[in-house]
Amino acid sequence: MPVNLSIKNAPDRVVQRLRERAERHHRSLQGELLAIIEAAVQEDHPATPADILAEIRRLGLATPGEATALIRADRDGR
Repeated sequence: MPVNLSIKNAPDRVVQRLRERAERHHRSLQGELLAIIEAAVQEDHPATPADILAEIRRLGLATPGEATALIRADRDGR
């Protein structure tokens, strides 16, 4: 059965960064938080070439320049 979780007293700066991250991933704040939690509890396993290709297709990347821009934007957002 699904459980409701809440985070109390989250600093404004953290909330703003989460909102920006959610926007980059085209998700709601709640959807982004759930994605972060799911990734944190996922079993570690190396990505296969098929996993990487699926992620490239999901992101809609067509050129190495686009991939570079996404990586740079992600790093700048940290």
